[in-house]
Amino acid sequence: MQKDVFVSDQISFDDFLKVDVRVGRIVEAEDFPEARKPAYKMRIDFGPDIGVKKTSAQITKHYTPEELVGKLVMAVVNFPPRQIGPVMSEVLTLGVPDADGEVVLLTPDKDVPIGGRLY
Repeated sequence: MQKDVFVSDQISFDDFLKVDVRVGRIVEAEDFPEARKPAYKMRIDFGPDIGVKKTSAQITKHYTPEELVGKLVMAVVNFPPRQIGPVMSEVLTLGVPDADGEVVLLTPDKDVPIGGRLY
């Protein structure tokens, strides 16, 4: 059974360009026991221009901390920081739901330089 699908209003290309989505490499991942739902705390390196940023993600169904380290991921890097429990999340790591609604990370399918912007 398919869940209700929400389709956003149309936006302009200029609106799209305001969202800065970059590729980063996870350099640290660990359990986040203080989170309300199972999650990991992560540090993601976006290269010298942006640096290493902190975040958390509810991705425990498909990933372990060990397999996350070194993984390339896509993230929004220009949202304001947001307090998630004791962690100040600096980026939004992107994913899509699987058939059960669990998060699957968006990742480049080739090895690309970190810091590259989505276009």
